[in-house]
Amino acid sequence: MSTRSTFGTIKRIVAILIAIGIVLAAGIIVGQAPAIFGVEEDPTASITVEDQETNGTVVEIDEVTLSDGGFVVVSEDGETLVVSDYLESGTHENATIESEEEELTGKLTATVHQDTTDDETYAYEETDGEEDRPYLSDGFPVSDTATVTTAELDDPLDESFAVESLDVRPTVTTNETLQVIAEIENPTEFDGPQSVEFRLDGRVLEQRALDLSAGESTEVTFEFDTSDTTPGERTIGVYTDGDGELETIEFEFHTDPSVAITETSEDEVTADVATPTDGFVAIVDDENATDEDGLDVDLEDVVGTSEELEPGEHENVTIGFDENATVDESDELAAVLYEGDPDDLEAASPVEHDDEPVVTTFTIADGQQLEAGETDLEVENGADDDGDDGDE
Repeated sequence: MSTRSTFGTIKRIVAILIAIGIVLAAGIIVGQAPAIFGVEEDPTASITVEDQETNGTVVEIDEVTLSDGGFVVVSEDGETLVVSDYLESGTHENATIESEEEELTGKLTATVHQDTTDDETYAYEETDGEEDRPYLSDGFPVSDTATVTTAELDDPLDESFAVESLDVRPTVTTNETLQVIAEIENPTEFDGPQSVEFRLDGRVLEQRALDLSAGESTEVTFEFDTSDTTPGERTIGVYTDGDGELETIEFEFHTDPSVAITETSEDEVTADVATPTDGFVAIVDDENATDEDGLDVDLEDVVGTSEELEPGEHENVTIGFDENATVDESDELAAVLYEGDPDDLEAASPVEHDDEPVVTTFTIADGQQLEAGETDLEVENGADDDGDDGDE
């Protein structure tokens, strides 16, 4: 073999070796490309949820790992029930997810979602799946399924008397005695006494001890004086240790609200008052208090107020004039019935009857009481001295 031939062979071998080196180097570069060019690997996650018994409002995630942070979404049959708070990247053990609206029981699926918006706020549903998509493993969402049940609760009537029925009128007035009849039964296997409570709007008004044999029932009658009760819709209830019945009834004020001036002097006036709510009587300058648009009382128009009055009828209510008030005998004044606190006039509001404020006008000079409802305001609106509209 000649020297030329040998040299050619060596060149070919070197060329082959160089080519192999280039291919290997290219492979290494391709394999390291994500790291070299700053491209992260696909996000990863895992989750484990075991079957559990809860109170029906929580789900406990045994362990969840998220490479980039995100959320755990609990669903049933594809419907989202609750979403966890944002979870930082890393592993979380015994993470509890709680719902205030949905019952978390049954065969539930917990799926791990990314935070693609980087705002720590779950947006998968509201973006129609464009953002905060699930983490994937082999092309499928990372999730786990578990059966969640609630603890068996003891029947409250196993050891309690039962309220079988409640008999009460749907409407009562605030000047009578309300009668409530409840049928109480002992459905247990035990003889003995238990307490029964009568409540108004949850407040215990009366408590009684009943001694019933097993299987025995009886009627219990409760009576309640309504005279100090504010008108309106109220709830009546009768309760045993583990049972109860409720009824809603309407309390109606037993008379029309009114203010009647009975005496006058330079320092004070006296009135008989019927008020359906906590309130007071204010004496105001009638010339400035009423106009064609209705009752319009400025604080400077008030020359005196009564003490606060409870709902009901009150005789000889004294309304003293303020020390700085100047009231002449001929001044036309108005006694206005208010709801609220006399120490907070700005927050008080006139009591109305038949869509009109309860107002009585008078003068100190003669101490004359005008008929309830007869005011300058009503005259300007078309009422005559008899309270009619004047149209024949």
